[in-house]
Order: sequence, then structure tokens, then C-alpha cells
Amino acid sequence: MSWGTELWDQFDNLEKHTQWGIDILEKYIKFVKERTEIELSYAKQLRNLSKKYQPKKNSKEEEEYKYTACKAFLSTLNEMNDYAGQHEVISENMTSQITVDLMRYVQELKQERKSNFHDGRKAQQHIETCWKQLESSKRRFERDCKEADRAQQYFEKMDADINVTKADVEKARQQAQIRQQMAEDSKADYSLILQRFNQEQWEHYHTHIPNIFQKIQEMEERRIVRIAESMKTYAELDRQVIPIIGKCLDGIVKAAESIDQKNDSQLVVEAYKSGFEPPGDIEFEDYTQPMKRTVSDNSLSSSKEGKAELKFGGKSRGKLWPFIKKNKLVSLLTSPHQPPPPPPASASPSAVPNGPQSPKQQKEPLSHRFNEFMTSKPKIHCFRSLKRGGVTPEDFSNFPPEQRRKKLQQKVDDLNKEIQKETDQRDAITKMKDVYLKNPQMGDPASLDHKLTEVTQNIEKLRLEAQKFEAWLAEVEGRLPARSEQARRQSGLYDGQTHQTAVTNCAQDRESPDGSYTEEQSQESEHKVLATDFDDEFDDEEPLPAIGTCKALYTFEGQNEGTISVVEGEMLSVIEEDKGDGWTRIRRNEDEEGYVPTSYVEVYLDKNAKGS
Repeated sequence: MSWGTELWDQFDNLEKHTQWGIDILEKYIKFVKERTEIELSYAKQLRNLSKKYQPKKNSKEEEEYKYTACKAFLSTLNEMNDYAGQHEVISENMTSQITVDLMRYVQELKQERKSNFHDGRKAQQHIETCWKQLESSKRRFERDCKEADRAQQYFEKMDADINVTKADVEKARQQAQIRQQMAEDSKADYSLILQRFNQEQWEHYHTHIPNIFQKIQEMEERRIVRIAESMKTYAELDRQVIPIIGKCLDGIVKAAESIDQKNDSQLVVEAYKSGFEPPGDIEFEDYTQPMKRTVSDNSLSSSKEGKAELKFGGKSRGKLWPFIKKNKLVSLLTSPHQPPPPPPASASPSAVPNGPQSPKQQKEPLSHRFNEFMTSKPKIHCFRSLKRGGVTPEDFSNFPPEQRRKKLQQKVDDLNKEIQKETDQRDAITKMKDVYLKNPQMGDPASLDHKLTEVTQNIEKLRLEAQKFEAWLAEVEGRLPARSEQARRQSGLYDGQTHQTAVTNCAQDRESPDGSYTEEQSQESEHKVLATDFDDEFDDEEPLPAIGTCKALYTFEGQNEGTISVVEGEMLSVIEEDKGDGWTRIRRNEDEEGYVPTSYVEVYLDKNAKGS
């Protein structure tokens, strides 16, 4: 079956058909191109989704990923990231192996088609020209024959007429002979052109057109084969990534199977275990006896009567701080009992009310607040840390025993890593110095002495720091219930060294209202501390640093206890933000400080101070 023989007269239809074939190929290229764009978009969305749910560095979310369920979720996110990568591979391979290749082939196909149909049109134009020549010679032959016939008839008429002269008859005879010769010449011409046309026509329909149509047929068949191969490649590129995608899905399944609910439960215990023992039984207090009543050490109300006592040292007994509201002490120290006055309706000082009484935060009235708090609870946390906003002590003494042990253990491990890092650096510098000594042309050994000394000093500092934290860790582990040696010695401890925490730490062995702990002491070592002792502690405190500045919007006459007077437009230092009670603590000239209503000032906080 050949288009040259079967479709010899369908030149125009073949031209339309081959153009349609190219359009189909271009449509398929567009389809693949849009598929690659979809794959890229899908991969991008998957990557963004995976990134969106990744834990943020140095955040609380990062700590949550110690649980097996969260680890499995993190593995799922990583696998989805790899899954997205395979869709990117599909897009890249389809672009390089299908889209680009087919686009180049389409250009070649268009050039080939144009050339073939140009040859076809040229052959048609040639045969049409031959046909026109044949028609022209035919018409000339026909005309000459008619002219010769008329000339012969005219001669015969003149020859039969007796009135015509002999000269006229001879002239008519000669004219008839000339016309007859012209007809004979036209006949020969026509015959020759006809033979030539037939030869050209036969070659046109049996040689030229079949060859051209055969080329067009082969071109069209190559196009069909090419689009079939592209479709196979399309499927193969998808099939190639299926094993890797399967591995990604297997990884998700493996991560799900690695979830251990018992391990997560144990991690919860390790994260929140305080190390306290449950409170003991409350002793019976017999009010029927005339003897002096003794209050149980474990009673929740034992400290509400009589003078408050602070106890240092001794062994741990019942712990009652978990039953007391955490922010009680802070509210006693800083929160006003009544809301501040509203801003004045006008800027006139006479229209500004002084507002209700605000608590006096200076040192003399503060001791009364300590007394008030001490009558409700016999043990309190270090007021210095509370006054400064709950700054964590270096020895983590504000944490419960178990949590403190973990913090100290982590600190010791971090310090050991730093020591190892510095040691490796020192060894490297030492080796480099030895090389310089052996080969002076490579460098000056003396140039490394300063760096070597600096690294050695850093190592000594880190070791001293590690010894300090190891001593605290040994002290904490000595007070906790018996543990396995492996759990108690994850990093080297200096067993022979002990460290006594200074009494000024105030919070190492005592529970505080913000969730820290305390230890009651034996009756033999109880020491009563008066509220004035804590007053003295505050006397030694350095002033709070300024965290920003503020501008007075209205005049406020601070005649009440704990307040300070300000004038409209005055600039002052802010030393404590509004805690939600409507009062802001400010300072003037480093020696005068107090509270003003927050609505009376415009605060400009320093970002660094606020962040710290």
C-alpha cells in the first residue's frame, strides 16, 4: 500500500492530513509540558508542607520531638520531602527526554514536510505547463486546418468562374497551397508536443508524484512512531521512580511501627518528675486537751498561725508547695490591690484624680508584705530571684530535684563536649607547631604560642566549670533515691569533691511558689528568720536596670503610698512593665522610683532589654 499509487490525485488532502499530524504532535508536547509544570508545582507544595511542619530550631517544638510519635512524624516529613524530590525528577526527565526532544523533532518535521510538498507543487506546475503547450499547439493546428480548407474552397470557386482572369486564379491556387503547408506544419508540431506531454504525464503520475508521496508517507509514519515512543517514555519515566516512592512509603510505615507508647510514657515521667515524695499523713490535733497544741509539720495550715519561720538545711520531709498558688508571692510583691485611675478628660492638673491607693513598693512597707506572706507559708523562695523576674540560678536550684539533676547532667555533658573540642584544637595547634619547628620555611612556630596559650586557658576554665557542675550533680544525686550506676554517672564525676551551696542562693534546698522545691530540716537545726532579715537582703540589692523610657502624657500627683509624681511631657526611665494590673514602675534620677498609671505614660521599651 503506497500513497503514491493509491492517493495519486489527493495532493491537497495529504497536505491537510500531514499538517493535522504535526498539530497532534504539538498538542502532545503541550500536554507533557503542562504535566511537568504540575509535577513541579506538586513537589514545591509538598516541600513547603514538609517545611511548614518541621520543628523550629531553639523552640519548644524541638524539645517535643524526643517522643517516638513526634520522631515518627518528623520521619514522615523527611520522607515526604524525598517523595517530592521524585516528582521533581519526573518533571526534569520528561522535560529533557520528551518535551525538548519532540520540540526539536517538530521543527525538523516541518522543514521536511515543506520540502516534500514544494517538490510536489513544482511537479504539478511542470505538468500544467506541458498541458498548456499541448492545448496551444492543438488550437493552432485546428486554426491552420480551417484556414487551409477555406483557401482551397476559394481557389476552386475562382477556377470555376469564367469571368476571373488567369492571374487571379493562379494567385488563389498559390494561397491555397501555402495554407495547406501551414496546416501540415501545425499538425506535425501538435503531434510532437502531444507525444512529449504524454511522456511527461506518465512520468508525473508514475514516477515523480509516487516518489514525493512516498517520502510524505514515510515522514508521517516516522511521526507516528515517534509519538508512540514518547508515550512509552512517558510511562517509563513514571515507572522508574515507583521503587523510590515505594521506599519513601516504606519509610513512613517503618517510622509508624517505631512508635513506642511505653517509651513515650517513660519520657513524660522523666520530663516532669519532681523527685518529691508524697506528703505524709497529717497528725491528729487533739483540741480537747488543755496542753499546748502542736502543729503537724505536714499540715497545709500549719504556718497560718504564729510567727513565720524559715528553715535551712536538714533532710526532706513533706512537700506542700505544689498545693500553693504559684503566683501568690509575686502578686503580694508587685500587683496593686486596686486598678489605676483612668486618664483625665483634659490636660488640666486639677481635673486629674490621684486614683485609689497603690501599694508602696519601697523597702519599709515591703517588709510588712513579707510578714503577710510568711504568716501564710513557712518557707519561701529566694526573694532576690523573684524580685528580678525569676532568673534561673546557675546551679538550677529553682528546679525540683529530678529536673535539676537532668539540667546539671546536660550542662556537664555540654561542658565535656566543649572541653573535647578545645582539646582537639590544642592538639592540632601543637602538631602544627611541631611541623613549623621541623620545617621553619612553612611558618613561624612562635606565631602559634598566643593561640596555644589561649586554648589552654579555655580548657582550664571549662574544666573548672565542669568540676563545679559535677559537684552540684554529685550532691543532688546523693539526695535522690538510689539509681543505677549507669544512670547516675553518664559523665565523669569527681566523687571525692563536695560543694556546699552558699546560703545566699536561698533556693537551692527549698521549694518556691513558681514550681521549685524546698526541704524541711530536722527540728534540731531549725532557725527562725525575721522579716527584717529579708529587708536587709533587699537593702544590699543593686537597683533594677532600666528596660526603656517613657513620656508622661498627663500630670499625675503621686501622693499615695508607692506612687511617684510626674509632670506632663517629662521623660523617665522604665524599670518594670505593666504586669496586667494597670501600673508601670518608673525611676527618676537613679534615686527616686515608684508607680504611675500605665495609661498616663507612653512607654518606649528597649528591644534588647525586653528580649533578655
